[in-house]
Amino acid sequence: MDPREHEGGPAPVVEISGATVRFGAETVLDRVDFRLFPGEVHSLMGENGAGKSTLIKALTGVLRLDAGEIRIGGERASFPTPAAAIAAGIGTVYQEIDLLPNLTVAENICLGREPRRFGVVDWRAMSARAEAVLSDLGLDVDPQSILSTHSLAIQQLVAIARAISVDVKVLVLDEPTSSLDLDEVAELFRVMRELTQRGVAILFVSHFLDQVYEICDRITVLRGGRLIGEYVPTELLRVGLVEKMLGRTSDEMSVRGRAETPSEVSSPVLEATDVTVGPGIVGADLRLAEGEVVGLAGLLGSGRTELARALTGVDRVDAGTIRVGDAAVDLTSPRRAIALGVVYSSESRRTEGIIEGLSVQDNITLALQAERGVLHRLGNTRRRELAQSWIEALDIRPADPDRPAGTLSGGNQQKVLLARLLALSPRVLVLDEPTRGIDVGAKVEIQRLVGELADNGLSVVFISAELEEVLRVSHRIAVLRGGRIVETLPADELTVDSLLALVAQPEETP
Repeated sequence: MDPREHEGGPAPVVEISGATVRFGAETVLDRVDFRLFPGEVHSLMGENGAGKSTLIKALTGVLRLDAGEIRIGGERASFPTPAAAIAAGIGTVYQEIDLLPNLTVAENICLGREPRRFGVVDWRAMSARAEAVLSDLGLDVDPQSILSTHSLAIQQLVAIARAISVDVKVLVLDEPTSSLDLDEVAELFRVMRELTQRGVAILFVSHFLDQVYEICDRITVLRGGRLIGEYVPTELLRVGLVEKMLGRTSDEMSVRGRAETPSEVSSPVLEATDVTVGPGIVGADLRLAEGEVVGLAGLLGSGRTELARALTGVDRVDAGTIRVGDAAVDLTSPRRAIALGVVYSSESRRTEGIIEGLSVQDNITLALQAERGVLHRLGNTRRRELAQSWIEALDIRPADPDRPAGTLSGGNQQKVLLARLLALSPRVLVLDEPTRGIDVGAKVEIQRLVGELADNGLSVVFISAELEEVLRVSHRIAVLRGGRIVETLPADELTVDSLLALVAQPEETP
């Protein structure tokens, strides 16, 4: 859908002109124009701090503009509260689902606007209303079921059903796919297309470029609080989009060249032979050389995380051999793996990584102190020096060691977690989804950091659901299907399409 086709066509359902927002002396949104047409999916793109969240908050009544105006259906609008935005036909579904898991699906859909009869809730009418909304979206969900009994994807769709259960003209989806697998994303996209066919305009915010290019009709790019431009995906290459978001060329963003594959010239630092772990991994062979990045590619449930946990002592190996250097080892625990120089960054950054209430300094020095034990405490001066050195080395922002880690952006939290692991001086770093949920700029920084660490001799196992990212950072890629490593190939012999074909190929029945 070319933006020029709208000249003389349907009027924008949302038109924002000269949007400006200031926090004190800082201008976070600077004269931004934005338009959204009926029946389109429109992506708002930019790295953290670009102004995306501020623009969305202004549109949904969370904050007021200092200058500029918002028009809904051609009429000037002002939203002093989120309720006013909802009344104007603007619904929002946030990344963190704001529903009540202990209530039924019907109660969540009708929460705050329950049908009543003689002054009390009409439960039968509520169930019928919820069932109608769900059926209208093609969702086979029992309205009387408890929300928490459903998958995260179904809960996300229930949140959308709630948002559209009133007269919605605009639906804002903030990172709706961050925790969904491929099948769940496909179901969400089906629902989104159903809504656009009815004329609903969808503002889609996502860090996944492949999803943006699959579902979106137009893209608006912000950088540093300013409008960079409005584009049609078919007319803008992905690398061009990233360049516009970051203000840097593709050469400036390159991770490294692959003139020499480390595995061809180095003996293995870590080697797994015929490793089996429960039902998740069967007969896996993996070889990792000094200074090499090996990517693990596979669909959800293919065994990527199970293999990572086995290599780092989180899960016990049922059969097979793991060698670190020249010696076969028994990785009975993560502590044992750390002692051998093998460290693990979990995909669950919030629950198994960062301790949000502790300072950046405490988070960085936590693992090193644990390794030394309570009888050999790090002195305050040494802890400060360590934290400051890693903050500077990894460019953690803001550069404040006393700041609570939970107040940092996702990308900077990931850097704090990396600093904690690197402070242990490891030989092998296993990274499970290190860039999930962070913006493109932070992703590029993490990818570049992985390349620099490998160039300095650190060996890395890198897991990501984004195949383009796996290709970008890896020397070799191990493809997993059904708990088995079925192929291990040089990354420079693969493309995103050929890697996807390998990953998605059906398993042969015995």
